Amino acid sequence: LLEQVKKGGGENAVLRHTRRNKKLFVRERLRLLLDHEDFLELSPLAGLHMPYGDVPAAGCLTGIGRICGIWCVFIASDATVKGGTIYPIGVKKQLRAQEIAMENRLLSVHLVDSGGAFLPLQSELFPDKLHGGRIFYNEAIMSAMGIPQVAVVCGSCVAGGAYVPTMAEESVIIDKIGTLFLAGPPLVKAATGEDVSPEDLGGARLHSQVSGCCDHFAPSEEEAYVCIRNVVSTLNCHPVPEEAREPDSPLYSPEELLGLAPLDYSCTLPVKLILSRLVDGSRFQEFKAAYGTTLVTGFGHVEGHLVGIVANNGELAHDAALKGSHFVQLCGQRGIPILFLQNTAPQPAGPASISQAEAHSNRLKAQASMMAAVACAAVPKITIVIGGCFGSDSYVMCGRSFSPNFLFLWPNARVALVDSRHFPTAPPAGDWTGGELELEQLKANFNSILQSSALSRLEEESSAFYSSSRLWDDGIILPQDTRKV
Repeated sequence: LLEQVKKGGGENAVLRHTRRNKKLFVRERLRLLLDHEDFLELSPLAGLHMPYGDVPAAGCLTGIGRICGIWCVFIASDATVKGGTIYPIGVKKQLRAQEIAMENRLLSVHLVDSGGAFLPLQSELFPDKLHGGRIFYNEAIMSAMGIPQVAVVCGSCVAGGAYVPTMAEESVIIDKIGTLFLAGPPLVKAATGEDVSPEDLGGARLHSQVSGCCDHFAPSEEEAYVCIRNVVSTLNCHPVPEEAREPDSPLYSPEELLGLAPLDYSCTLPVKLILSRLVDGSRFQEFKAAYGTTLVTGFGHVEGHLVGIVANNGELAHDAALKGSHFVQLCGQRGIPILFLQNTAPQPAGPASISQAEAHSNRLKAQASMMAAVACAAVPKITIVIGGCFGSDSYVMCGRSFSPNFLFLWPNARVALVDSRHFPTAPPAGDWTGGELELEQLKANFNSILQSSALSRLEEESSAFYSSSRLWDDGIILPQDTRKV
């Protein structure tokens, strides 16, 4: 699937883009901008197999990389996907990239080559608070926060897309390729009867010499990206210092994580087998090792960075939740980022006695305490779903609704309110006056119908690919790449 995504709108669309339109493919543009190949692409599967066709419908590529040693968020139109037209999932993808830029105070780089909003879906991408207009609102807020934004007009820049470069701190427009207008030549013709070329209406020379909408004129794409690199070097941003030494590799190969990825929580695989292939030197300083053992907590380094680790090792019971609450508060006090590894177990059956009800209540109170600790911990939080992500346990373990800085999934991950393999079944409502055998037959028929419809839908909607295509996370990552990501 990742290889499919890298082909953009397909071979014919890429050929038309590069040969007929004489433009660089979006991934080649990024290659020219970045210091090196290290680039974390965000939500690459967003829009895949959604009802916009058989290609990713986001129409844009987002990610994190470095220019002149400075970490940047990139929002780049892919004009080979429906001309770079913005679909609802594309708006969501851009807003998430801006959220990451604001949370982490990262420079934003926009590469605009877009036909604007897809008008037939305007009700899904224009009017609401978190629709398209929020992109421009965020640009203004980021400027007020002192977070720089730069842009390259490297293709058509129509309608709402025209605001992106004009609100940036500095922008570059490319001769004979970049155009900038609210409505293009066809609409001018329809409205006034006048024939006008894209170049005369909103080309590079007009906007760099007459209107002043763009700050730099570039004769070619290659020169535009050199210009942007030069602009970044003058922003007075300080590169993150490189680590003085290479971090220790784990004693056990991260490649083995591919075979250790749990298919479900019923697997008895201890989570420490995962940790020993994630942390530097396989060194892990465990916290409360003998207490609440169904949750593993402790400190380790990942690529040289100290992190607190909170990892499911079974049911999130009362003692485990209390331990998790204590440990998360420690990380908050010490300013240590937290890495959550989710593989949540199913909720235990409802209480059948007073003593069970008391135990159930105590467990819920302990989980509520941990939820509050996780929500209030003012440190970076990264969540990786390595197995199951079910029900309230996913909230306690910093799921999407608890706003981790990043949330990634392994391909085997399952994300749902309940696990389809432990789907509850129920007898028909009301009193039953028939025989016991008839009741059992009715229950069996009821459960059979339930499982054939709801169960199959739940199974489909629980997959990592269903989640990632809807941008409920920041992307599916291969288990062996976890340390690098």
